[in-house]
Amino acid sequence: MGILEVKDVGKRFGGLQALGDVNLNVEENTVHAIIGPNGAGKSTLLNVLVGKLIPDSGSVLFDGQSVLGRTPHDINQMGISRVFQTPEIFGDLDVMENVMIPCFAKRDGAFALNGYGSVASHTDIREKAEQMLADVNMLEKRNMQASSLSRGDKRRLEMAMCLVQDPKLLLLDEPTAGMARADTNNTIDLLKEIKEKRDITMAIIEHDMHVVFSLAERITVLAQGTPLVEDTPENIKGHPKVQEAYLGQAHD
Repeated sequence: MGILEVKDVGKRFGGLQALGDVNLNVEENTVHAIIGPNGAGKSTLLNVLVGKLIPDSGSVLFDGQSVLGRTPHDINQMGISRVFQTPEIFGDLDVMENVMIPCFAKRDGAFALNGYGSVASHTDIREKAEQMLADVNMLEKRNMQASSLSRGDKRRLEMAMCLVQDPKLLLLDEPTAGMARADTNNTIDLLKEIKEKRDITMAIIEHDMHVVFSLAERITVLAQGTPLVEDTPENIKGHPKVQEAYLGQAHD
């Protein structure tokens, strides 16, 4: 049993079947990639996982609990954080303030340090935020305005904003979209560092096969809303169904 279990999930939009009986099992502390051509259902599946869409059928369990019918905030509190295609940051605030914001949930008159009910002082929160920035190699930029950062640094900042909440599962929606190759490689290295330092599970939707094969331990391939195959990267590369359905190729 994985930390994330998707069972027979289906979703239609009018006459369009976006997802058809999707089954997905993401093992704890692994990196699992979900790939497929445009229109394969990747974004629809991701929106189901974070509570933005309710499927027409099937079930989704995270750490043994159903996520269906819960708000995105509730799912975040369960231990799921999401990195968006375009970094979601507060551009008019500085880098440190951005990382501290996810911690400022009031409980019983005190500030919560993370999504699991612990409380902390403002000093504790600042120290935690500094540690997160150090982990993503952004500490020296803590006083910069977030809007002035490069796209690669905005991605690092968003990672810190997610990690400060101590998630169990990090969902990444095309984390290298729009990046130059150098920033892409830096993001790959960052995700590898995060995985080495933390007991964390990652599920990645990505078009760049260089990213997928650099990070993933398991890959699920979707086509027209239906899983074609789930296997290791080595077996996926030469799979005939994948070559037929998916146009992307791995980069050297």
